[in-house]
Amino acid sequence: MKSSRAIFGLAVVTLAMSFAACEKPYHQPEEKYYLVVANTGLPYWQEAQAGLTDIGKTAGVKVEMLGPSTFSPSEELKAFEQAVSQNPSGVLVSASDAALFKEPIDKAVLQGIPVICMDADSPDSRRVLFIGTDNFRAGQESGKLIAKVLGGTGNVVLITLPNQLNTLERQRGMEDVLKKYPGVKIVETIDDKGDPATADDAVKELIQKKKQKIDGIVGLEASGGQGAAEALHLLDLTGKIKIVAFDKDPATLDAIEKGWITATVAQKPYVMAFYGVRFLDDLHHNVVHEFKDWSTAPAGPLPTFVDTGTAVIDSSNLATFRKALAEHPKPVL
Repeated sequence: MKSSRAIFGLAVVTLAMSFAACEKPYHQPEEKYYLVVANTGLPYWQEAQAGLTDIGKTAGVKVEMLGPSTFSPSEELKAFEQAVSQNPSGVLVSASDAALFKEPIDKAVLQGIPVICMDADSPDSRRVLFIGTDNFRAGQESGKLIAKVLGGTGNVVLITLPNQLNTLERQRGMEDVLKKYPGVKIVETIDDKGDPATADDAVKELIQKKKQKIDGIVGLEASGGQGAAEALHLLDLTGKIKIVAFDKDPATLDAIEKGWITATVAQKPYVMAFYGVRFLDDLHHNVVHEFKDWSTAPAGPLPTFVDTGTAVIDSSNLATFRKALAEHPKPVL
């Protein structure tokens, strides 16, 4: 009897294994997700690529980052169209120009390709959701920091990218906070085109013209703070003009360690990329069953906005952030 039961049990296990072997794997070999950005040369996007690499390993899917090596919305658009032409499982894109990307995003979504905006949004497009920083709140953080380090009084130079929705929202948030500090005034705005050297040159030129006294500089994107720090160092003005930067590029962190930059408002590009692909994967596999198909649903099946938050880095917590960054997988560009 025991022998018969053992044989029966073995048969059941064998049958179950046979059915399992016939089941279709959740992820197919051809599934691939793209992250398209405007400047792959920035450490910010290399950190995002670390998140992309990790989610690729975790989910068992192919991933790739595309985009120009220097800031160029037009070249980024070409990279986006290249990604869409491969009929991918989904595309994450940082829309460096919201209007420029609207129609291409719409076309991709209408083809059934899920598109999520990350870091920089194109809100009037058909993109399924935005994942990234609440840029208005991030701008408020920058405003609070500069008001604090200036003691509530002083002339401020703003360094930004004037055509990106994310930096426009940061500027709006900063200006909102500064209404409470009438003694702090924005006297000049610099477009650094995403290049520290451009910020460096523009700050030096502005100071050498001596049009008016400058007490503080706020960078609202990754390149501005480090460019301004270099300029002030060369002009022997380090510490005399306070700098609040944005993001956590190595050059920015080095400048905090040297005392050239007071603090920086850091985003979480690793988290954006990791969960951005996770959401794309759910869309591709139609995991959320509120509606039959995400592409024809009357409303999106996922949150429309996911705030990944910010953190303020200064000399008190710099070592902790550096250790965390060092543990990310190395980017492959």
